[in-house]
Amino acid sequence: MTNDSTVPAPRSRARMLELVFPKDTNYHGTAFGGWVLSLMDKAASVAAVRHAGGNVVTARMDGVDFHTPIRVGDAVALDAQVVKVGRSSMTIRVDVYREHMASGEQQLATSGFFVFVALDDEGRTRPVPPLPEADEAVDKHVHARP
Repeated sequence: MTNDSTVPAPRSRARMLELVFPKDTNYHGTAFGGWVLSLMDKAASVAAVRHAGGNVVTARMDGVDFHTPIRVGDAVALDAQVVKVGRSSMTIRVDVYREHMASGEQQLATSGFFVFVALDDEGRTRPVPPLPEADEAVDKHVHARP
C-alpha cells in the first residue's frame, strides 16, 4: 500500500539529528566546537531557505554559547527557527540539544543566532516574506535577548 499524499515542510523551521563519532571530537572525547557550528549553520540555512523560498547566504553568527559538552555516542538534535525578518535578512535561532540515545533525555548544549541574507539569481539581495503573526509574538516574548 502506498501513500501518495504530501505535506509541506515547516515554512520557517528546520530540525536535524546527527550522531557524534570519534572523528567529530577532540582528545577529551567532546565534540569540536567548529563541527557543532557547521551543523548549526546547516540547520539555520535550511530554515532560511524554507522561509525565503530561494537562495540564501550566511552573513553572521552571533552569540553562540556552549552550555554543556557533547560526547562521543550522543545524538545532536538541532532546532532552527526564523525569529526575526528584515527586508532581505533573517535571524535564525538555533538550539542544539545533547541527547542520550538510550534514554531519549535531552539537555541544551549550545545555542546561537545566525543571520542570513536572501539572494536573487544574480547574487543581489532580495526581499523576504514577513514572519507569520504567531511567530512574531513568539519572537517578542520567548527569544528576546538581554
